[in-house]
Amino acid sequence: MENNLRVIEVLPGLVRTEEFALNRFAGDKDTARKTYAGVAKPLTADDVAEVVGYSVNLPHHINLDQIVIRPVAQAAAQRVIRRS
Repeated sequence: MENNLRVIEVLPGLVRTEEFALNRFAGDKDTARKTYAGVAKPLTADDVAEVVGYSVNLPHHINLDQIVIRPVAQAAAQRVIRRS
């Protein structure tokens, strides 16, 4: 604790951004679109930023080691509820 530094790992689930899926699938727009198909409310970059802002603004004696955030439609990393 010499430097009194907090380390917080943020693990976001399905986050819809304009570029992420497109980059992930090497520019394949159809595959990128399918990533979010049928998911009513995926997370947004603003959602993730809000959680990060909250965590770094806590009193300094509080350390959140790991924060996993997912949209309600995502039960686990590979389990997403999709509606037609």
